[in-house]
Amino acid sequence: MALQLARSGSNVRLGGVVEIDLLEGMVTDCENVRYLPGIKFPDNLVACPDLAKCLDGVRDILVVVPSHGLRDTLTKALPLLGADSRVCWATKGFELHSGKLPHQVAAEVLGEDRPVAVLSGPTFAKEVAEGLPTAMTIASNNEAFGQALAAMLSGENFRAYTADDFIGVEVGGAIKNVLAIGAGMCDGLGFGANARIALITRGLVELMRLGVALGAKNETMMGLAGMGDLVLTCTDDLSRNRRMGLALASGMTVEEAKVEIQQVVEGVLAAEAVKEVADKLDIEMPICHQVYRILYEGASPREAVGALMGRELKSEQE
Repeated sequence: MALQLARSGSNVRLGGVVEIDLLEGMVTDCENVRYLPGIKFPDNLVACPDLAKCLDGVRDILVVVPSHGLRDTLTKALPLLGADSRVCWATKGFELHSGKLPHQVAAEVLGEDRPVAVLSGPTFAKEVAEGLPTAMTIASNNEAFGQALAAMLSGENFRAYTADDFIGVEVGGAIKNVLAIGAGMCDGLGFGANARIALITRGLVELMRLGVALGAKNETMMGLAGMGDLVLTCTDDLSRNRRMGLALASGMTVEEAKVEIQQVVEGVLAAEAVKEVADKLDIEMPICHQVYRILYEGASPREAVGALMGRELKSEQE
């Protein structure tokens, strides 16, 4: 996202609160050698390991961290923000145990009055960094901020749409990673294209079921941040969550798969968080529940498929 903003004309500082050694390397290398090797930073993108210097005089801040790090990152950034600073995030997922979506976490840390926004949609980092055509959705509590972000991000190969449905945009990002683990297991077990598309389609039903219960709009969840992100994450091996499912189907443990993937696999923690939220609201989410059982209760992927296929027959509209 820093690369995209810079390529579209913004002056960008890239900072962080962890992996400071990685940032320090970017200062001299002018690229992210660990995760995006070979993609050089434009002159208007600089790494800034000191967070206070990174945020000094900056109006717009984009936070791109896993959901379990959002509250801590915002808390550390808060005293460094200006009175007119606007904050957006590309974080996906419910906060574990509290069940809060990112915009609720942000409101608790930053207050209710600051302009904020969420960026979400079908966007693999590698493809964005390579400048391949991409589209995403921005939801904001401030129309001017949402439109400004869309303009700052959009360019020849990148298109940003605006929305006002925070919940719908964030629910899609919170659930799709869990379903992608299931899709990876499905393919890893050799169940074929029929099973994969059934999982994605019924997974979308689960996503919409929970989204509606939380106050989301159906049309948002049928868009880029919902169905779009779900299909992408379930079907392409750039998805870390899909690769986790493939690894589990091959017989690896969760910990062994994490070592092999070497990056945060959001769907593992998301499976627990989604189960907690669904249980609290009494929402039926059988696919997500079976993924949770595999990750946390020792169920085998084949056993989980059997449980899903053996469920009571019902109308597709239920």
